[in-house]
Amino acid sequence: MCRNITELRGLEPAATAEEIEAAARQYVRKVSGIQKLSDANREPFEEAVAIVTEATTKLLAALPARKQPPQTVPPLRRPEVRARIAAKAASSS
Repeated sequence: MCRNITELRGLEPAATAEEIEAAARQYVRKVSGIQKLSDANREPFEEAVAIVTEATTKLLAALPARKQPPQTVPPLRRPEVRARIAAKAASSS
């Protein structure tokens, strides 16, 4: 279902809170079908993101170490994604 969500377990260094929250947000967007937030759906959407973020954080902390690192790099660790985020932030300032 969510084939584009990157594996976070076994990353070196470990997944950051920002990476976990981004994965949770992507998951909630996928299962809810919501791409743009409105006043009517913002609160339940953000609550769901917080719940999934917390559950994912607990899960990653409880699982044993991986023998092999994940095959893909999380988007927030990719230079081209970081550059795109920085450019978007600069243009909105």
